[in-house]
Amino acid sequence: MTTNVLILCTHNSARSILAEGMLNHLAQTLGRAVRGYSAGSAPSGRVNPLALDALRTAGVDTSGLHSKRWDAFSLPGAPQFRAVITVCDKAAQESCPFYPGSPIRVHWGYPDPSNATGSEADKRTAFELTRQAIGYRMRQLASLPFDSLDDTALRAALMNIAAS
Repeated sequence: MTTNVLILCTHNSARSILAEGMLNHLAQTLGRAVRGYSAGSAPSGRVNPLALDALRTAGVDTSGLHSKRWDAFSLPGAPQFRAVITVCDKAAQESCPFYPGSPIRVHWGYPDPSNATGSEADKRTAFELTRQAIGYRMRQLASLPFDSLDDTALRAALMNIAAS
């Protein structure tokens, strides 16, 4: 059975998109039954092109990645999530919609690479460094033995990943 994970950020244009892309890429590469989704509380309606470039450069398929609202996943027929991970501080402080199945919620914060200043190369570097940091945790997430973890053990594992 596939384990679904929802990654939330405010605008669903950079960090959560990087996380969705990396989780799905790594899960496929590792042969793991894990599926990542992303959404935002106030989606921008567009994905930051530098996020897509960072993913493509890493060999990640970006087709299908788009900015969407988080309440779309609380509607009938939406995937049931085992975990919901916030990747920006603002989304972590917001009241999330109800998701069926009472998923475990954790926060893995990252600075917003969209706020990077400087040259185009500096901005690209900020996105790449964020992709690498997110990818490190997504690899750990994709490697978890979900079928053998109860909710308490899963929460502990997710918190351990947050601390790494």
